[in-house]
Amino acid sequence: MQYSETQAYLKAIDLKPKGIFVMHEKVERRLPPHAHQKHQLTYVEGGIAYIYMQNKTYIIPARHYVWIPSGLEHYLKVRNAQTVTRSLYFHDDGKDPFYDKLGIYPVNNLLFEMIVFTEHWSGTVNSKEEGFTLLSAIKDILPKLNTRALPIALPTTANTRLRPVIMYLSTHFSEPLTLRSLSERFGMGERTLSRLFQSTMSISFLQYLKLLRTVKAIEMLLQHDKTTSEIAYLTGYNSLAAFSKAFHQLTNFRPTDFAKKV
Repeated sequence: MQYSETQAYLKAIDLKPKGIFVMHEKVERRLPPHAHQKHQLTYVEGGIAYIYMQNKTYIIPARHYVWIPSGLEHYLKVRNAQTVTRSLYFHDDGKDPFYDKLGIYPVNNLLFEMIVFTEHWSGTVNSKEEGFTLLSAIKDILPKLNTRALPIALPTTANTRLRPVIMYLSTHFSEPLTLRSLSERFGMGERTLSRLFQSTMSISFLQYLKLLRTVKAIEMLLQHDKTTSEIAYLTGYNSLAAFSKAFHQLTNFRPTDFAKKV
């Protein structure tokens, strides 16, 4: 997308402050980090998406949506050319604290049907136009449907010493990694590496590794071509029980239950 087209798209979202902006896309729109005055709901079909903000990466699994409060800088990345994104942008009326928090939530059948039905509209829908009542209803029911967000956020960093370590972990997460083996590979002391994780990302090495493996497990679960036992070993666990326990601690779901939901 050209710069002028990007700016026009972002400007259109906030052009009518009280209107609801609707956008459905079957091709990936590559936007730079940006923010807008309206809240954003984005539902992803046909794959998964990643949303980047505040030095963290959030994964949006199938049958989930992300709620992005107004003014929060972010950008979305989709890795499947067949993926469809459905985004709705709502003005901030300050009615419920739910709308002020970033969250990734499951989509039940009712909400799914309502979101898909919004493909009848595109661009800004104003208060007296057809569709505004339905679109407003989607926003209004969210606090009633969703009370627990999916707590999966993978920290990122631009630190020149830690960045190579993070890149290595992203492709070797299935191996029996330890702080000692990692520090030896990158020529630094264990204590130094441990402090780097804490000081730059406010997380320990082991916590980061568990998060990374959970994100990778979610990706595999969404592909539906591997058993839970296979995924356990592919993500570095030596037993299904250990994998299931770690997965549940971070998502509040057992891997088999999560796979059924998506």
